[in-house]
Amino acid sequence: MIFVTPKQYLRQAYRLNDLINCDLEKLEQLRVLSTSVSSPNLSGMPSSGTRNTEPAFVRAIEKIIELEKIIDAEIARYVDLQIEINQVINQVADNDQKFVLNLRYLKFLKWEAVANEMELSLKQVHRIHNEALKNIKIPCIETI
Repeated sequence: MIFVTPKQYLRQAYRLNDLINCDLEKLEQLRVLSTSVSSPNLSGMPSSGTRNTEPAFVRAIEKIIELEKIIDAEIARYVDLQIEINQVINQVADNDQKFVLNLRYLKFLKWEAVANEMELSLKQVHRIHNEALKNIKIPCIETI
């Protein structure tokens, strides 16, 4: 079992979202690569028998399919984690604390945006956030 702080627990979705976005960028690069044309052998010399004669786009497509499966699994975990974190946040009694936690850890807003949304000072938002973290009851889970 891994012990985490309330803040670490709540930030899991944010980190997983970053990971998914990173993998989506890789996927886009692979898609571009799969549509590019590889240069033909213009030397006139026959190729060795050990050289892979499979076109490069075929290998790229295989990697695309593999990465899409990984991304699908990450998205499924992300959705489950969002639901789980939302349930944990909803156990907090104070509505201002709930609102801060939702804006920060489910909507991923920066502190300034949270303060603007709540029409409070940054200092007030940080105070509410610190109190909210004390009221979080983390389920026994393993982190990503």
